[in-house]
Amino acid sequence: MKRLVAVVLLLVLALGAIGVASAADYPAKNISMICPWAAGGGTDATLRALSMAAEKVLGKTIVVENKTGGGGLIGHSAIALAKPDGYTVGMITFELSTYVPQDTGDITWESYDILCRVNTDAAALSVNTAWAKANNVFDVASFVEYCKANPGTVNIGNSAPASVWHIGAGLLAQTADIDVKHIAFEGAAPAVTALAGGHIEAVSVSLGEVRSQMEAGNITVLGVMDTIRPAKYPEIQTFQEQGYDVVYGTWRGLALPKGVDPDIKAVLSDAFAKAVEDPDFIEFMNNSMLTIAYQNAEDFSVFLAQNYEDVSETMKALGLSD
Repeated sequence: MKRLVAVVLLLVLALGAIGVASAADYPAKNISMICPWAAGGGTDATLRALSMAAEKVLGKTIVVENKTGGGGLIGHSAIALAKPDGYTVGMITFELSTYVPQDTGDITWESYDILCRVNTDAAALSVNTAWAKANNVFDVASFVEYCKANPGTVNIGNSAPASVWHIGAGLLAQTADIDVKHIAFEGAAPAVTALAGGHIEAVSVSLGEVRSQMEAGNITVLGVMDTIRPAKYPEIQTFQEQGYDVVYGTWRGLALPKGVDPDIKAVLSDAFAKAVEDPDFIEFMNNSMLTIAYQNAEDFSVFLAQNYEDVSETMKALGLSD
């Protein structure tokens, strides 16, 4: 019996030593990076630029795999279900907070080992310039005043039902206590086109998505739901500056399947913390009007918990969930 116990103890120690060695040698091969959204989109572009920066730190290739479908659910699920060996990382996005409220999936931020937040894109309230001039709408307050004087007549376009931008418009309506119509489009681009053409009065998409029409003078941005003004357009005020405590937008971050060795997680956390400070990555993000908003695992987890609650409440208020 004593001999058997000794053998078992030796095996436990040996396995422990192997675990330590594998963590110390990490990474020993290329890393797979799952993107829940299609190639060419903002998430994909951000992730590829970030991966290139992280490769400089890790010394290994990071291969981005686009696993799309189900409003991001397929890719998000693939990250959570991957082998927890540190060789599969994934980018999680805002839509992760919508699956349970919509009853389309049971996956949440708690399904992962969180690594870090990478960026945020604030929602912007933009209006048709001709309509704004005709109705003396020049800021968020005057927009709200017009909506209250004309309940149910202002159409706010978004990128799809229950999408991040639909919820953004809903949060605005809820906070300002206004009655508006939410008009869904197949993405932000057609919503912006409809706004520029005068077919709707407003949209609640990101600043980057209205940039060209804004610079052409067809669209006027009344404010951004951010804590700071956009660096490239410092004349655009935040909602907070205009008396509305609304901070809202989409976000992107990195996560691992649960159970990854803490030492391996530490290596990845350090690598991506350095990657977001890489000059090439910063230049890419600035040129793309994508805001770097890094948070470490602890802070990002706090953010995700609150985001989940906020999104659930707003979706319920919008009638998008029970």
